[in-house]
Amino acid sequence: MPAIADLFVYPVKSLDGHRIESARLRESGALDGDRQYAIVDEDREYVNGKRERAVHRLESTFDPAARALTVGAPDRAEATFSLDAERGSLNAWLSEYFGYPVSVIRDPGGMPDDTDASGPTVISRETLDAVADWFDGIDATEMRRRLRPNIVIETGEPFWEDRLYADRDSVVPFRLGDAELAGVNPCQRCVVPTRDPDTGEETEGFRERFIERRKATLPEWVHRDWYDHYFRLMVNTRLTEDAAGTTLRIGDEVAVLD
Repeated sequence: MPAIADLFVYPVKSLDGHRIESARLRESGALDGDRQYAIVDEDREYVNGKRERAVHRLESTFDPAARALTVGAPDRAEATFSLDAERGSLNAWLSEYFGYPVSVIRDPGGMPDDTDASGPTVISRETLDAVADWFDGIDATEMRRRLRPNIVIETGEPFWEDRLYADRDSVVPFRLGDAELAGVNPCQRCVVPTRDPDTGEETEGFRERFIERRKATLPEWVHRDWYDHYFRLMVNTRLTEDAAGTTLRIGDEVAVLD
C-alpha cells in the first residue's frame, strides 16, 4: 500500500526545506512549522524565488528546538540567529545581502500560496524519479528541491498522486495515517521549478520540455478538467473537519476513500 516516505517543512517561505519524521496538522491546514516565517520588503510583499533570484543562492538550516536559523551565501560567511531574540540582526543580514530593506515576519498558521487549498502538498517518490529523467543532469533530489513538496509518498508507480483530484467541482477524500484530507487540484507551477535551486539560473528549455513530457505521460484516467496547460504537478490539498491536530508520520499508509 502507498505510504509516506518523506515529510518536509519550509520554516521560512522560499528558503531551504527541513526533513522531519512527524508533523501535526494545524487548523490552518499547514504542517506545524511550515512556512511560519517569510521575508518581506518595505511594502510587505514577499521576497521569494518568484521575484528574486538571489533567494536561490541563500543556504539555510533551521534548528526547531532552538528556533534558530543559520543562513549563508557563496560570498558571505554563515551566521546563526534566534528567530525569537535576534530577528533584528537577521533582518540586517538579509537586507545587506539583498541590497534593499527586508524583514522576517511570522504567522504561526503558515503562509501558503494557495489559500483555498492550504493543506500539505503531495507527490510520489516515483514521480520525482520519472520527472528527473526528463532532464539531463537533474536527479530526483534536485527535482524535489525545485518542486518543494511537503509530503513524498512511495507508491510503486509514477503519477499515482494524480488520483487525488477530480474535476473543478469536486474533491477527492483520502487518508494519510489517521488524518482525512481532500485532494483539490494539480499544482500550477510558477517559475521556481525552472531554476537551479542553488544558483537561480534558469535551466534552458525546462518549461517547454516539462509541458511536452507531462502531456505525453499523463495517465489516461486523469481528469483533464484542470489541464488548460500542462505545467502542473503535485497535488494541493485541504483538511477535512476533523483532521486538524492529527499527527502525520513517515510510514503512515495512504489510501483514496470511496
